[in-house]
Amino acid sequence: MKSKITLFCLTFLLMAGIGTAQNKDAPKSIISQDVSISKYHDRKELEQFQKGTLLGLYNERIEIIIKILPYIAFATKPGVTMSTFGIPDTKDNRSALDTQIEATKNYFESTMEFQNKILPYSDRTNLIAAILFYEETLKALHIYSENNRF
Repeated sequence: MKSKITLFCLTFLLMAGIGTAQNKDAPKSIISQDVSISKYHDRKELEQFQKGTLLGLYNERIEIIIKILPYIAFATKPGVTMSTFGIPDTKDNRSALDTQIEATKNYFESTMEFQNKILPYSDRTNLIAAILFYEETLKALHIYSENNRF
């Protein structure tokens, strides 16, 4: 009886795994799904934050810019695939996108490693100004996106 239950459970898990496995040939989004800003801030609000919070906000904005800016000729929001623009979904094109995604990931990781070591030495006022600049850049990307509908 126990062997039947065990066999049933293993079969069920195998079926569930197969059913939820990612299709490696499925179209990939050009822009990562995890690029979104939780909230925009003003100077007065940022001046009330501790430096550690400011460092986190600064890094979050850099991450979003790194993951969006190179692709604004295509899109500024996640979910757009190569096929959305009529780019053939060939093995070479998927490979090129995979290579670019990996390069972006590596660049982001090395940037964050540097930022985590050096950024704490930055002046608080300059940090606030940089966050506001990045937020304005991200707002401009939204305006660009609205004016550039495909």
